[in-house]
Amino acid sequence: MARPRKWRNVCRLPESNRFGPLDSSADAKNHVIMTVDEYETIRLIDLEGFTQEECATQMNVARSTVQGIYIGARKKLAESLVEGKVLSIEGGEYRLCDGLGNGCGRGCHRHRHRHRR
Repeated sequence: MARPRKWRNVCRLPESNRFGPLDSSADAKNHVIMTVDEYETIRLIDLEGFTQEECATQMNVARSTVQGIYIGARKKLAESLVEGKVLSIEGGEYRLCDGLGNGCGRGCHRHRHRHRR
């Protein structure tokens, strides 16, 4: 029997989901696809300063899972920067939080922005 899918908590989608060189061609060989859950690990660890353990708690997965996601995400960022490829953020196994702080912690932008208004 297959193991049930465990969705990764993500607080918000990126404001922009496509990055790269302005003169890039539109063919598939010049693209790198980063999943939304990979984006979330980069946001939490590199931008928000979470440890991998804190990121795992926030996303509701094991620390080893976060480590694997994070390693893959950083490799895709490097490939985009070094090889001049377009980086697109789309897809993945994630569940968007409700913005009420349920299941989210200090790194939840939706929760934080809602209270600033």
